Amino acid sequence: MDTKPMGRMEFFSEVYEIVAAIPKGKVATYGQIAWMLGMPNRSRMVGQAMHYAPEGLPCHRVVNSIGRLVPGWEAQRQLLLREGVPLKENGCVDLKQCRWKSL
Repeated sequence: MDTKPMGRMEFFSEVYEIVAAIPKGKVATYGQIAWMLGMPNRSRMVGQAMHYAPEGLPCHRVVNSIGRLVPGWEAQRQLLLREGVPLKENGCVDLKQCRWKSL
């Protein structure tokens, strides 16, 4: 068993693989992605990965733990609405309805 800690670039790469698998009309949280990687305390690092994500990755499908969108990124709202993701009156994604039920 390899006990060497995962490097930052390797972590980012694994985050990107998960994000690429989120289907249209669904969202995942930063914490959910960290948990899927077996590193539940790394949700902020998932956020860093999203900041540096390659173009074309559906980063708009990643929200915080209460479904809040990225402040100041209006395109995220438009992209989610275009995919049929409903937003609550407070502007957050309805996680009960749209959270991706990953593996």
